[in-house]
Amino acid sequence: MKGLKIVFWVLWRIWFYILMIIPIVLMFPFLLLSILTESGYPYFFKMARIWAKFVLFGMGFYYKIDKTQEMEYQKSYMIVANHTSMTDIMLMLALTRNPFVFVGKKELSKIPLFGFFYKRTCILVDRSSSKSRMEVFNRAQKRINQGLSICIFPEGGVPDDESILLD
Repeated sequence: MKGLKIVFWVLWRIWFYILMIIPIVLMFPFLLLSILTESGYPYFFKMARIWAKFVLFGMGFYYKIDKTQEMEYQKSYMIVANHTSMTDIMLMLALTRNPFVFVGKKELSKIPLFGFFYKRTCILVDRSSSKSRMEVFNRAQKRINQGLSICIFPEGGVPDDESILLD
């Protein structure tokens, strides 16, 4: 039974990565144009939302929005969430209309294709460098001053041990 679980998990991951790549390849010219200037970021964000919804739908995930408060359009927010799944990123994009910038670990910029856009659209942090961690505040303030919001997963990543409960 454990062998079947591993096979299913591997197939699930392969399908997930295929779904991640397809919209990036299809939208590549438009994504590229949108990141040429910082003022193009809201267009990039709209395409990122399409990408996120495509991946979520393709994986068979359906989400329900239960809001206790509406976010005001064109107002900056600090969005903070736990990071318990690789789909958390897609959920944040799918659920939030206000353009925001992720704060993320710089190691992800090494992923082919994804990393190209990641390092040009996110605030990267080298978690082993106190200088880099402090610089995040300056870069985040700059993006907030541009009217964007900031999204951060302060626990820093998806745990390997799925039994761990996060704060």
